Amino acid sequence: MKKLYVDQIKDRDEVEGVFLLRNLTLAVAKNGKPYLVLKIIDRTGEIEGRVWDNADLLAKSFAKDDFIFLRGRASLYMEKMQVVVKEMRRQDETTVDLADFLPVSQFGRGDLESRLRLKISKISASHFRALMESFLERPGFLDDYCTAPAAKSMHHAYLAGLLEHSLAVADLAETICQQYGDMHCDLLIVGALLHDVGKIRELQYRRSFEYTDVGKLLGHIILGVQMVDEQLAEIDAFPESDAVHLKHLLLSHHGQYEFGSPKRPKTVEAVILSYADDLDSKINGIRTHLSKEKHSSSAWTGYHRLYDQYFYKGEQDEARIEPEIEVSAPPMSKPKTAVSRGAQPLGATLADRLKTAKIGLPVVSSSGDKSDEN
Repeated sequence: MKKLYVDQIKDRDEVEGVFLLRNLTLAVAKNGKPYLVLKIIDRTGEIEGRVWDNADLLAKSFAKDDFIFLRGRASLYMEKMQVVVKEMRRQDETTVDLADFLPVSQFGRGDLESRLRLKISKISASHFRALMESFLERPGFLDDYCTAPAAKSMHHAYLAGLLEHSLAVADLAETICQQYGDMHCDLLIVGALLHDVGKIRELQYRRSFEYTDVGKLLGHIILGVQMVDEQLAEIDAFPESDAVHLKHLLLSHHGQYEFGSPKRPKTVEAVILSYADDLDSKINGIRTHLSKEKHSSSAWTGYHRLYDQYFYKGEQDEARIEPEIEVSAPPMSKPKTAVSRGAQPLGATLADRLKTAKIGLPVVSSSGDKSDEN
């Protein structure tokens, strides 16, 4: 049966299909009869469901993040689409494609994996290439690396986002090496591919994007260094100096202590990685913001709290553009995550930032949300 997506459901449609149960709440109607309020989702959006019969029993039979098959009828109530559910049952997760229920990278897994293997094959130093190959041979690693998001919500927050982001950072790092020369390019490329590898353990992403307990307690930077240490133990005679510098790249890639970085960048390669990570994260975050408002008639996006500004989308109907758009902005106050990289304004010029790019000095950065969100 062809998959029915949330964005395809219209008023009075007969609905029959598999969805992800994001939440369920037992409520009581005015007549005292219990009923269930469901939030059901797939990759295209979410819709509310109502169950009027056997609500008490069903509330005990289902839980958040269950895959469910349901049958019902769509109706428009107070200008909001909902489904009156007539039947629902738990669906075996082995029969569903996770990409139908969670956002996914625009690049296919096969393409991303091919790019990863090609990148590894071009690493000149045999010990660095052996390290990356040992990661790929690790049971379950490649599947996790090709599936995990790069964050819960800030940037590349979709399936395969981690690998897409890591490859983009590696490409940027490679370009910078070609521009300036006299860099330890193999070290930098491996650092780029592994800088966020700890997110495989920090995040859970099989049914929804949430932090694991170990992710909340340790964070992806520490977890990533642990994973690198585990694999280094499998490589014979890996140079100690290269091992130390590689781990420094992971420990310092957030740039500043207040952004959750255990160390600040103290080598040229570490500075490059921090900037490349920051740049790709920001571009993806801004593009995501732009895409969410692509159907708006305004030439400007809505206000983005994290970046503390609006973004220009392109030429639209000029009559619809508000002449003084900044007037409607919320008060200029920092978000609650002001200590995070993502909470920093974009106003600093490149020249301003390069002034701080000396080895051992603070690195201005702003690509994620705290140490466990970038």
